[in-house]
Formats: sequence, structure tokens, C-alpha cells
Amino acid sequence: MMNSGTRWGVSIALLLFIVIFLPLLAVLLNAVLPGLFFGEMRFQGFGLLGEMFRRPLWRQSFTNSLWLGLGTALLGTIFGACLAMVRARWNFATGRVLDAGVWLLLITPSFMLAQGWVLFAGADGIASRSLGMSWMTSLLFQPTGLMMIMALSKFPLAYLTVLASAEWNVSQYGHAARLNGAGPWTVWRTVELPLSAPSIIAGATLVFIDTVGDFGLPAALSTVYRFPTLTYSIYSAIYQSPVRFDMAGVLAFYLVALLGLAMFVLLISLRKSRFDFLNAKAIKTVKVRPNRTYVLNAITIVFLAISIGIPIGSSLCVSIMRRMGDGFAFRNLTLDHYLSLFSKTATDYTQLSFIEGMMHSLAIAAVAAVLSMITGFIVAYVLTFTEFPMKGGLQLFSIVSLAVPGIVMGIGYIFVWNQKWLEYVNLHLYGTPALLVIAVIAGAIPYAVRVQLGAFGTISSSVLNAAAVQGAGTLGRMVHIVLPLVRRSLLLAVLAAFGTSVFDLALASMLQPANYILMPVVIDQAFEFGRYGYATAATILSGSILLLLIVLIQFAGEAAFRWSDRRQQKSREMKNIPAESHRRSHGGSPYEFNS
Repeated sequence: MMNSGTRWGVSIALLLFIVIFLPLLAVLLNAVLPGLFFGEMRFQGFGLLGEMFRRPLWRQSFTNSLWLGLGTALLGTIFGACLAMVRARWNFATGRVLDAGVWLLLITPSFMLAQGWVLFAGADGIASRSLGMSWMTSLLFQPTGLMMIMALSKFPLAYLTVLASAEWNVSQYGHAARLNGAGPWTVWRTVELPLSAPSIIAGATLVFIDTVGDFGLPAALSTVYRFPTLTYSIYSAIYQSPVRFDMAGVLAFYLVALLGLAMFVLLISLRKSRFDFLNAKAIKTVKVRPNRTYVLNAITIVFLAISIGIPIGSSLCVSIMRRMGDGFAFRNLTLDHYLSLFSKTATDYTQLSFIEGMMHSLAIAAVAAVLSMITGFIVAYVLTFTEFPMKGGLQLFSIVSLAVPGIVMGIGYIFVWNQKWLEYVNLHLYGTPALLVIAVIAGAIPYAVRVQLGAFGTISSSVLNAAAVQGAGTLGRMVHIVLPLVRRSLLLAVLAAFGTSVFDLALASMLQPANYILMPVVIDQAFEFGRYGYATAATILSGSILLLLIVLIQFAGEAAFRWSDRRQQKSREMKNIPAESHRRSHGGSPYEFNS
């Protein structure tokens, strides 16, 4: 008979299998059994997989994704690793600004950044019309330029990875090299750089995976530059007439295979690398102040001005211009685009409603954030405090959606949940907001689990064992012991899931119900149809609303925690009053009273 911990483990593993692994498995199976999920059980061989290299569009999509991923991984890792090493070693004024900029880029949806670059460098963009830099269009809208744009957006992944590895100082190796006559450059090249190799490889892999699976960039570029990628070709296969699920399945198969190969290379590289260099002599890195801090400050400001200022600044400028081509003249400034967000007049292509779309997106993200937090709490508990024998599989299920693009997860959800027989059991969720919520939960679970695992690791299992001896069940231990101790990590998990779910363009594009408006689709459609003022105003306002909500939720949560702490402290003091009163009236001590 299974114990309580095993039952919880089996239940949560089954849930993760259904919402995360089953859609991915459906995509892989559809590549060799195209009709499996539509009532046609027949094996058509592996010939359809070979069509990838015989169809020009498919082959070009695969090649573009591969080279874009490799180029971005190279440039993004160079940017991120160099900045991380500088940040870890030296103390300079704009260091915290760099950290804040990195996190801002990390949470900003890629399609919003890409739209900003299009508005800046397009043929009729700000650079050409207002700054006289017409050469910017040809410079950026070609493969190498796209790699640069992506690298400026994705380098935070490499930055954070390398920065974490630079936390510890093992300078004794460098001192030994210097005693043998090595100069500073030789020490860095032969000692420090090889020791950082595992984190650099990990950062490069993360940049590659995030670039190859990105849907926002090709979606934004489709208006001005033809550069097909696997993710956008998958989207096109679903929304063409007739719908080609078999084509989408094959493209998704190769996309998953490419990402799986990247993860395999990462694992092999880490196993062959020596990164067990931390020993008893390792100390925390102490940042020193360089002689010429103004050089580092200038580099940081220029880099952030390019990576953040250009895309976000361009969107802000366009949002207050009557016509983008008329430049920054005072007569061209207006707030009409922001006012139009609250207008319910129909346009020539769709009915856009900012308020409705924002409310729907916020509601879906809020529900998904709470449910993913609860799921992540249970997963973290099972992984930390139970003897569940399938912890490895549970770990895999909890992180697989982090490496699988949203466009692939969306395809998998269509395959799994668009089944006729589900209507007879009232589970036909395709075309409903409920399915979108489940998909968003699947994408948010890895963040919720990772945020909470760290807090769970600080709790001693002896506390839970003592409660179990007193008869407390698993649920009681979760609610009354673990929950109060990790409540701040729960708040962070909710905020992380909420912030990453509102503007998920890939899932919104694939699973948006009919006549159900979502904010990322509103912005993308307005941009696609050339309503740049509307799109940028919606981007700036919705992003500001989201940031304000995150700050308010965090403030309210911290205030609630402080109120709860004061209440508990007051309760403990009230419980001590009888003992104190007895001591005063009898001239004794509380210890004598207790005895």
C-alpha cells in the first residue's frame, strides 16, 4: 500500500504528465502518425520527415532557425559573459543599473522588443526619417543584423548564468600562475576563463534554446522582412487554408529535436568539464573599485541605451506621434493613440478593445499564477520531503516546458484536446479560455517550482517528522508547517508566473478562443496592419499596468506578512501574561510556576 507521500507524488506526476509531457509527446507522434489524433490510425512511414529537406520553405526555415540560434548564442554569450565578469570583479556606479536593465530585458516579451527595433530601423522608421540614418535598414534587416538584435535581447540569460558562477573567488590558482611568470592577460586566458567554461557553455545553450524557440521576433519582422523560421512556419501551417496539422507536426518535431540536441551538447560538455574547483580556500568575491570607473560607467550606459533605449524608446516615441514619418516636431505630438485604446469603434480589419483584451489577459494570468504556485508548492514538497521513488521523472516533467517553445506546446494542446470523444465526457476544452489557462499553467510551472525549491531546502525535515509523530497528515504538514515558512517564496512564485504569462504571444496566437480578445494578439494584429501608434500605445500602457500591478501585489503581500507577524507576536505575548502575572503576585519566577 502506498504511503501518503507516494500518493501525493503519483498524483502530481500524473497531472504534470497530462498538462506538460502529453502535448509534447503528441507533437512527436504526429510526425509519424499524422492522423492519430483525428480518427485515422495508420502509419505512413517516415517519409514525411524527409520532406523537411526537400521543400524549399521548410529547409529555409530550418536553416534560418539554426544559424540565427548559433549566431545569437555566440554574440549574446560574448556580451553577457564579458559584462558578468566585469560586474563580478569591479564595483562601479552603474553596476546596479546594469542588473536592473538585465532583469527588464528578461521579463519584456520578445515581440515587443522586436517591434521597437522595426519601428526604429524600418524603411520609414525613426532612424531613417528623423535621424537621417537610412543605412540602418540594410544594416539590421539581414541575417547578421538579426543576430545582433536577438543578442541584445537574449544576453541576460548568459549574463545571469556567468555572474552566478563568479560569486566565489579562487584566486590561489591565479596567484600560482603569477608566481610562474604569467601576466594578467595570460592568467585570465589560461586560468580564469577555463574555470568559467561550464557556466559560459550553459549560458550559450540557454541563449540558443530561447532564440530558436522564439516566436515574437519572426512575428514582428513579418511586416517588413521575410525571414521564415521554424516557429513562424508552424504558425503559418495552422492558420493557412486548409489547415495542415501534419506539416505543423513535422516542423515542430524538428524544432524539438534541435532543442533536444542543444540540451544533449550541454550535458556532455558539463560532464567533460572540470568545475569542481571550489574548495576550503574559496571565498566570496570582493568587488574592488577600478582606477577608471568612468570607462565602465560609459560602456554600461551606452550598452543599455542600445539594448533597451532603442526598442522601448522607439515604441514610446511612436506612441505620441501623429504620424511616424513627420518626426519629433511639436505639432506632431499627440495623445490620441492612448485615447483610442479606450474607443470601441470598429476598425477595417477587426474589433480591437484594449480594456477587454487587457482584462482577459490579466484574468488568465492571475488564475494560472495561483494554480501554478499551488502545483509548484506540491512538486517542491514531494521533491524535498518525501521518499517518492520517481523524483527524477517528476523533475523532468516540471522543467520540460521551460525548454519547449510555446508554439510547440500550443500545437500539442490542439492535438490532445481537439478530440470529438471529449464532447461526450464534457472535456472538450479546445476553443475555450479554460484550455488557454491550462497551457499557461504548464508554461509557468517551471518558474514556480524553481522559485520555491530554494526556500524548501532551508527547512529541516525533523520539524515535519515531529509533526508526523504527533499524528499530522501530509496535508496538515503542508498547510500548518511548510506554508508559513515559505510564504515569501510563494509570493515570488505568483509574481514570476503572473509576469511571464500576460504577454505570451505564442500560446495566445495558437489557443485564442473565437471572439475572445487577448492583449498580446491585439498588439500583434495592430502592428501587423500598420497601426503602429495604437500598437505602441497599447504596449507602453499595458506594460506599465502590469509593472504597477506587480509592485502593488508585492507591497500588499509584504504588508500582510508584517501584519501576520505582529499578530502572532502579540498572541504569543498574550499567552505569557498568566505566567508573568503569577510571578509578580507570588514573588516567584515563571519557571517555578511552570514546574
